Amino acid sequence: MNKKLNRTNKIIEILKEKNGATVKELASMLNVSEMTIRRDLKILKSNNIVNNVYGATIYNPSNNIDRLESFYEIENETIKHENEKIKIGIAAANLVTDNDIIIIDTGTTTEKLAENISSDISITALIYNTNILNALSNKKNINLIFSGGYFHPNTQMFESPEGIDLIRKTRATKVFVSAAGVHENLGVTCSNNYEVLTKNAILSSSVEKILLVDSEKFGIVKSAYFADLNIFTTIITDSGISNEWKARIEEMKIQLIII
Repeated sequence: MNKKLNRTNKIIEILKEKNGATVKELASMLNVSEMTIRRDLKILKSNNIVNNVYGATIYNPSNNIDRLESFYEIENETIKHENEKIKIGIAAANLVTDNDIIIIDTGTTTEKLAENISSDISITALIYNTNILNALSNKKNINLIFSGGYFHPNTQMFESPEGIDLIRKTRATKVFVSAAGVHENLGVTCSNNYEVLTKNAILSSSVEKILLVDSEKFGIVKSAYFADLNIFTTIITDSGISNEWKARIEEMKIQLIII
């Protein structure tokens, strides 16, 4: 493994352990110039492995990357996953119709939904993620409700008891939910415990429950359980889903949209 790859993996390790660091701190720890660190971080940011927040860099836990084996491999995989997320987001956006009241969960795939909602339809959207707010704020026909609360920079999510109470008092026609894992026995899970109560609330407040998840999440278990799979009315995923999972979802009588 070359020196640059070794150093980049060390940066990932440091960011995960320290929950973030500045360019100056990383340069000091690794005994290299700040310009070198900036170049390394640019690669990591372009591959959605890290995020920049208030002058510091943090690890992005929404990806499945703990270590790079090669730059070529990770760049190809990231491009592949990004394209899948975009297609899932477009398919989800096509389900949004005039006068809908929707809730959009935090997540990199749900961000693609927000980006692709038509500016020509009139809807109300309840949201609690900075990136989703940015994607929707300039669409004039969308009435936005932002539940607010404490900010979690690793997911760009806001949450609080007051925000959850607002969600519980709101009724929606459709909720679009993200997940980090879907398991046949252990249900639907996410990476962060602080997401669970908000996810529970949005699922309880909506008629249609739509899960946006790429095929690699099936069979995966993360630490924070929030729902059984059979609570969802629709699942949107990519063509990599196995025949076994297709059959399982069909048995549950859940609508499956494959892009």
